Amino acid sequence: MAKKVPKIVREIQNNPPESINYAFQKHISYSQLSMYKQCPHRWKLHYKDKISQREPSIYMIFGTAIHEIIQKYLTVFYEQSKAAANRLDLVEDFQTTFMEEYSKQYKKNNKTHFSDAAEMREFFEDGVEILNFFKKKVGGYFSRKNSHLVGIELPIIQPPNKMINNLLYTGYLDIVVYNEISDTFDIIDIKTSTRGWTDRMKKDEDKQYQLILYKKYFSELYNIPLDKINIKYFIVKRKLWEKSDWPQSRIQEFIPASGKIKLNKAKNAILSFISNVFNSNGEYKDQKYPCRCGQCQTIFT
Repeated sequence: MAKKVPKIVREIQNNPPESINYAFQKHISYSQLSMYKQCPHRWKLHYKDKISQREPSIYMIFGTAIHEIIQKYLTVFYEQSKAAANRLDLVEDFQTTFMEEYSKQYKKNNKTHFSDAAEMREFFEDGVEILNFFKKKVGGYFSRKNSHLVGIELPIIQPPNKMINNLLYTGYLDIVVYNEISDTFDIIDIKTSTRGWTDRMKKDEDKQYQLILYKKYFSELYNIPLDKINIKYFIVKRKLWEKSDWPQSRIQEFIPASGKIKLNKAKNAILSFISNVFNSNGEYKDQKYPCRCGQCQTIFT
């Protein structure tokens, strides 16, 4: 028997943000902010000049496939049952998605291979290990009790009345779950990593800004108090350490602080980015964008 969906969940599901015509409405995203902070020139080539990177990577293919399979499992998990989700053949689904993504990027890459059979097999086997672990341990990370799936890849935009310089902040929330007892929302972002996030990576505020900003705009878009929104990174590890004196997990969870101080820092990061590259009308500034990565000449055509 299907669970009764709370009114607040139905309202969000039935009132997604209006579609954006990107040909006429400039937008910004966490990906833009992140790339700009790493290398302004790389950002310019990719977003302003619309020059594509020379080739995709096996890491991107792997991450996309893992995302899709975990999201597929959780959709069935919440909307039907854990038993129904466990009947899914995650390995077969992963293999199909993995190869479809590779084929898609292969065609975009002028039908030039960007990986070899040995590397493809290694990444596929790593994915199988992750999904088998996830399926076995899912109850330790997700619960159906009093919980409802709000959305997968839920689109989020900055409310139009809060636009800055005629720019909309946009993004997609990997997983959003609502708990009707605590009356709270969990915004969860899936990350793939070789061996997980180190303490230094967790302390990197730039990494934290993605979910902090999603929390801010989700709150503004649906008029939900900030203290009713939780955020979490769900990090899946492709590799485990070969020598370890303690049990290892394929999954790592990280909950960044997202109070007023962090929210203001994330907001100021966006404001600084906008003022650096856009004028008051939302047009790109005609200026020099220095290369900080030293690789722009090799990774862009």
